[in-house]
Amino acid sequence: MRVLCADADSSVLKKTVKICEEKPYIDEVYCASDGKELLASLKKNAPEILIADTSFGMDLYKKIKKEHPETALILLAEDAKDALGALYIHVSGFILKPLEKRRLVAELEYATTHLKPVEDHIRFRTFGNFDLFVDGELIVFARSRAKELLAYLVDRQGAGVTRSEAFSAMWEDEEYDRRMQKQFDVVVRSMKQTLEEAGVSDVLEMKGGTLRILPEKVSCDMYRFLEGDEEVIRSYRGEYMSAYPWAEMTEAYLDQSRIINL
Repeated sequence: MRVLCADADSSVLKKTVKICEEKPYIDEVYCASDGKELLASLKKNAPEILIADTSFGMDLYKKIKKEHPETALILLAEDAKDALGALYIHVSGFILKPLEKRRLVAELEYATTHLKPVEDHIRFRTFGNFDLFVDGELIVFARSRAKELLAYLVDRQGAGVTRSEAFSAMWEDEEYDRRMQKQFDVVVRSMKQTLEEAGVSDVLEMKGGTLRILPEKVSCDMYRFLEGDEEVIRSYRGEYMSAYPWAEMTEAYLDQSRIINL
């Protein structure tokens, strides 16, 4: 298990790191002394648990909870007034300073038993804009249409999609003639190449003229929403794959489902 400790107070940071290093179930411990270092380490090391000081600001932790919902967040605070903000963003644990070892150990053990597994370290974010993360790293696509095709396959939740069907959704006003078929072939190859370079080509299946994503190999906020994950349902703010017009139908369904579940 990987843990990231972040605190502007060097003495508290050293103590937090030492406590974590003593626990046999923690394999790696990283540290950060400011918000910039925190975000960089979060992206590079993809820790399962983040222990951080509230002095970096609640807006930072709202962003982290949105972009890394699989990471358990334990906040350390000087003042009890920060407890309300922590409650609002649904953190895993909250500890008032001065830091006590028994409290931190208790919060670590609770967070450990409530971690959600991330299948093969592959995560799709569909709330807001669409992105693919592998081991916490954002994957950049050479072609925007290749990224959109992957997004469309994710939206279809594992159902097989023909090339003409995907083309019709992505190019509403174009005919699927020979010229556009060649262009779409370039898009498919670009998508495959990006997945191969990221080492996650096994999430894509191409068989019998159809393409599909294998949902069992990935983690996706929309999939977890549909499975009834209460934390994910609460985190949804009415925006789903915002860049793609064809996603509006799914967005409408999510909006309606959220109202029913709240």
